[in-house]
Amino acid sequence: MIFSVIASVLTIRHILYTLLEQRVEASLLQEVEEVNRLVAGRNPATGDIFGNDIAAILQFFLSRNVPDDNEYLIAIIDREIYQTSPVAIPNVLHKELESTRYFSNLNRTKQNRLVTSTGTFLYLAQPIAINGEEQQGVFVVANLITNEQQEVDQAVFVAAIVIIVVLFIALFLAWIITGKVLAPLKLLTETARSITDFDQNLSQRIPVKGEDEIAELTMTFNEMLDRLEASFASQRDFINDASHELQTPLTIIQGNLEILSDRPQEQHEILALVNDELNRMSRFVGDLLLLARAERPDFLNVELIDVQKLVEEVYAKAIALANRNWHLEAKASIRIVADRHRLTQVMMNLIRNAVEHTTEDGLIEIGASLVDDCVHFWVRDTGVGINLADQERIFKRFARASASRRRSEGAGLGLSIVKAIAKAHGGSVKLHSYPGVGSTFTVVIPLEPPQEVVSDEPYSHRRR
Repeated sequence: MIFSVIASVLTIRHILYTLLEQRVEASLLQEVEEVNRLVAGRNPATGDIFGNDIAAILQFFLSRNVPDDNEYLIAIIDREIYQTSPVAIPNVLHKELESTRYFSNLNRTKQNRLVTSTGTFLYLAQPIAINGEEQQGVFVVANLITNEQQEVDQAVFVAAIVIIVVLFIALFLAWIITGKVLAPLKLLTETARSITDFDQNLSQRIPVKGEDEIAELTMTFNEMLDRLEASFASQRDFINDASHELQTPLTIIQGNLEILSDRPQEQHEILALVNDELNRMSRFVGDLLLLARAERPDFLNVELIDVQKLVEEVYAKAIALANRNWHLEAKASIRIVADRHRLTQVMMNLIRNAVEHTTEDGLIEIGASLVDDCVHFWVRDTGVGINLADQERIFKRFARASASRRRSEGAGLGLSIVKAIAKAHGGSVKLHSYPGVGSTFTVVIPLEPPQEVVSDEPYSHRRR
């Protein structure tokens, strides 16, 4: 950048020098043209013709013209300096004019520069001849251009100083502004680095200031940290809960295998118990795999299914589970694009949940209905109900309700699976429950499924 400033200053200096010389040359030419007009005309003061009196012409011109600053008018007759204006001209110029014989044979206008110890002169010499005779005199106008060049240099120097000062001020202000603008990015980088170095530092957030793009980026980064923190917390809880759930059957299996050799008469019972625990572990692992796959785009195998037929099939399976007061309510006469197997799994999970929390004389109702642009699959029971404090928590993995409702020895993944399957369809799960009255679980499935779960085969839904 400094080199650019130097180059710019030198360029400006060259341009100003050029303009200065052009102005001086124009002034010199103007003086010569005025002398030529006098040679060809009359004496403006008397009206008489000058004739062949070169001395009178040059004397009249010098007496009537006041030269500009640093400008010198010189009349040479018979190779000698006849008169000058002003009277005192620089000694170096006087000596150069006296010593040179250059003007003696001059027959045309000549422009040149004369470099002396005082400085550089630009001059224009005009030979004067009357009636076609040989040269009778020479008129020279010279300008000491060095003085004005020095003024240009001073102006350029001041301009350069001003430019440099302004440049440094601008750089300083830019440095301050850039520092303020990039401060959130620096903090963002430090936060990201601290998270990389310390896994437990996910709770750190970056303060959001302003409403510009940096603030928007900061908010996006904080939102990402929220998701990461939730994901890491969920992962830790998952590992802890899974370890706890697997530890119990493994301990049972290990303990029974250790006593198997000591009690051969109980071998059949012990093997049955071990097999039961292994089956429970297998179901548990299967549920974990299902929850892990629920986030994948290929989780659902959608097809065009008949809602009424699906509900009737689920009802037929449900009444074989236990002796309850079963009732099939409203049936929606509509077809939707969904995964038949997963919806059946959702309904059966809810039905098993209802069976576990009702007595033999309890009522369990199953049904489906069309509400707005969604199909509602629901299971209603007259069981013990769920406390309000537990109604949101029970949909989390490994969560169980309070002791008054907990009868199952399951791992607490059933309702998590229901929620995951509904979410994969672009739907949701609703719960209305009152302790001592019963519960209603409603799975809401939209008629128009998310685009990412629809295969290339064209499906459509239609009412019968």
